[in-house]
Amino acid sequence: MNDQLILKFPSQHAFKKEDFYVSSSNQEAYDFINSWPKWVKRIANVFGPYGSGKSHLAAMLKNKTQCLQMESKELNEKVFFKFKTKEALIIENLNENISEKLLFSLWNVALQDNKYLLITSTKPINLYKFKLKDLISRVNSSLIIGIKLPSDDLISVILAKNFSDKQIKVEKKHIDYIIKRIDRSYEKISQFILTLDKYSLKKGSPFGLKMIKEVLKMI
Repeated sequence: MNDQLILKFPSQHAFKKEDFYVSSSNQEAYDFINSWPKWVKRIANVFGPYGSGKSHLAAMLKNKTQCLQMESKELNEKVFFKFKTKEALIIENLNENISEKLLFSLWNVALQDNKYLLITSTKPINLYKFKLKDLISRVNSSLIIGIKLPSDDLISVILAKNFSDKQIKVEKKHIDYIIKRIDRSYEKISQFILTLDKYSLKKGSPFGLKMIKEVLKMI
């Protein structure tokens, strides 16, 4: 497997740069966010399924500069005043119910004032059925980057590396069992590992399939 990994396991929602798992599935998005302020385009959309790390990347940008970060459903006219004092606006989880005029106006503010706009979504925004022609034109001119969920191979490496770091001997069949039953997201993998570690210390019982089953039920 050619995936490059950054393997540290954070507490849930820690969202530190060094805790982001870098692989072929998210390398482009990671490199783009990390390249700020030398973005090839000031307005970008990072899309991917739930749990693929979009919020983690958004948090990385927020740590680089003064950002206004808002959920799409929370956007209203007050955002313009708040955006004035910031260098970047992050709109998370864009949905098609957003006011197209509001989004278009924010887009124009970003362009006119040389600010940055990052939009996260579950699907590429050029597939949204917007009706405002000027907005459609803006969308089509933006940078759109997709993220995929981790492959079985990547999950296997993450689990094996973590068990090795903790000096836990684990059989391949145990890792295969986990892979088949855990949600395919970086957040869930981290949650499983942290919960398993705490639970094993609390129980003081030997590591095995029984403990794995119990922890999988917890998350």
